[in-house]
Amino acid sequence: MLSRLSVRNVVLISHLDLEFRSGLTVMTGETGAGKSILLDALGLALGSRADFSLIGRASDRAEVGAMFHVEPGHPVLDILEDAGIASDGEIILRRQLREGKSPALINDTPVSATLLRQVGDNLVEIQGQFEGRGLLDINTHRSLLDRYANAEAQAAATAAAYHNWRELNTRLQSALADLAQARSDEDWLRDAVGQLDDLSPEQGEEDKLTEERGVLSNVSKIADVLAQVEAGLGAEGGAVSIVAAAGKTVDRALETASTILTPLSDALARVDAELDEAVNAITDARDKLDGDPGRLAEVEDRLHALRNQARKHNVTVDELPRIHEELATKLAGLDDQSGGIAELTNAEAEAARVFRDHAIALSETRKAAAQGLDAKVMAELPPLKLESAQFITMIEALPEDKWGPHGMDQIRFEANTNPGMKTGPIDRIASGGELARFLLALKVVLADTSAPMTLIFDEVDSGVGGAVAAAVGDRLSRLGEDTQSIVITHSPQVASRGRYHFRISKSNTDDGMISSAEPLQSDERLEEISRMLSGATITPEARAAALRLMETS
Repeated sequence: MLSRLSVRNVVLISHLDLEFRSGLTVMTGETGAGKSILLDALGLALGSRADFSLIGRASDRAEVGAMFHVEPGHPVLDILEDAGIASDGEIILRRQLREGKSPALINDTPVSATLLRQVGDNLVEIQGQFEGRGLLDINTHRSLLDRYANAEAQAAATAAAYHNWRELNTRLQSALADLAQARSDEDWLRDAVGQLDDLSPEQGEEDKLTEERGVLSNVSKIADVLAQVEAGLGAEGGAVSIVAAAGKTVDRALETASTILTPLSDALARVDAELDEAVNAITDARDKLDGDPGRLAEVEDRLHALRNQARKHNVTVDELPRIHEELATKLAGLDDQSGGIAELTNAEAEAARVFRDHAIALSETRKAAAQGLDAKVMAELPPLKLESAQFITMIEALPEDKWGPHGMDQIRFEANTNPGMKTGPIDRIASGGELARFLLALKVVLADTSAPMTLIFDEVDSGVGGAVAAAVGDRLSRLGEDTQSIVITHSPQVASRGRYHFRISKSNTDDGMISSAEPLQSDERLEEISRMLSGATITPEARAAALRLMETS
C-alpha cells in the first residue's frame, strides 16, 4: 500500500507531501492544476524512463520519494531479498533527476533503474496513463488468466515438467555429440591404445631406466674402480689382513687387560665384518657388470619408446599409465555408450510426453477459464458505456520451438469498440477514456486473483457522465474495498464515492505557478463536488445534488 508520496521541484510542484490510506482516494481539480504532474512524479519513483524536462525552476534537481507498506509474503519482498535489500515491510523508493543523471534508491540502497521498475511494477498498477505497464503489458496476461483459473499449481507442474525435459534433452544432445566425436576419433584411439598396450608403461620407470643406462654406459670405469678397491681391501697387506692381525693381537692381550681392551676388540670385530661385507659387495657389483652386453641397447630403446609416447600425448612419462587407462576406458565405452544413449533417448522422450500432457491439460483449463473471464468482463462493459465493445482472451498455440515453462500457449487480451471491427490489443483499439474503462472492467473481474498492489486510474471517466460516471464510481468503490485505489477524476459521481479526497490546485507566486494538494474534510468535499457540478458559481441546487451524491455513496 502506498502510504506517502514526497515530491520536490517537479515542474510546478516545489514541495509536496501526501499521506495515503487504504480504500478509494479521489483527486480532483481544475484542468491544468497539476494532477498529471503527480502521476509523472510517481511514475519516476516507480522506475519510469527519466525525463529531465520534469525538473522545475526552483533548483537544478528534482526528487521524488514513495513509501509503501506491504504484508509478509508479498512477492516484492522476494525481489528485494534477492537484491540484498533488507525490509521489515516498509519500502521507500527514491529517484533524483540531476546533471543528466537519474540515481535510484530502494531503502537508501543504490539500485539500477531496471530493479526500481521491477519493484515498482509489483507495488503499483497505473491504468490509462503508462503504455506497456500493468494490464497493458502482454507478458502479464498469462499469469492473470492462470490466477483467475486457479491454475497456478497446474502451471507450476508444467514448468517443472518443462525444465526436466530440457535438462534431459541437453544431456542427450551432449552424449550424442560426445559419441560422434569419439566415433570420428575411433581409429586413432584404437591405434593409441594398442601402442600403449604393447608398451605397458609403469610409474617411475623412466627414473629406473635412466639410472641403469648411466651404469651400463660406464662399465669399464666402474670395473676399474672395483679393481682398485678390491686390491686395497683384499691384497696382501691390505685392509682386511691388517684389521685381522690387529684383532688377533688385541685378543691375546685381553686376559691381562680385559676391561680396557674389550671395547677395542669389539670395534675391530665390527670393522672386520664390514670389510667382509664390502668385499662381497664388490663381487656382486662385478657380477652385474658381467651381464648381457645387449642390455644397454634395450634400455636405450625402452627410454626412447616411452618418451616418444609421452610427446605424442603431451604428458610426462610418469603420466603414461594414467593416459593408457583413460584411453582404454574411452575405447571400451564406445560400445557401452550406445546403450546409455538409448536409455537417455527413452527418458527424454518420456519427459517430453509428460510436459506435453501437462501443457495440453493447462491449455484446456485456460480455454475454459477464458470463456468465463470474457463473459464477466463483457457483463461489466454496458454500464461503462462500452455496450458495443467486445473483449476476448486470445489463446494461440505456439510452435514447438517457442514452447517454454509456461506451456504451449500465447495469451493476450484483445478488444474492439465497434461492431464489425477486428479485435486487437486493447491500447491500440480503445481511446484514452475507453481504455481506462476497459481496464477498470477487467480489474474488477480480476480483483480477487490479482497480487496485492495499489491501483491508480487516470482518465477513467473521460467523456462520460450521469449513469455511466456513477457506474465507474461504483466499480472503483468496490475495488477500494479490497485494494488501495487512487483515481484522478473530473466526475462528481466518481468523486463522491471516495473515502478520501485531495483537491489539486495551483497558485500564483513570484516564481510562477505552484501546484499543491489539499486533503478535504466532509464540508470541504461537499463544496468541491458542488463546484464540479456547477462550475465557478456554486448554487444551492448544486450543493443539494452534491449532498445527495455523497449520501448515496
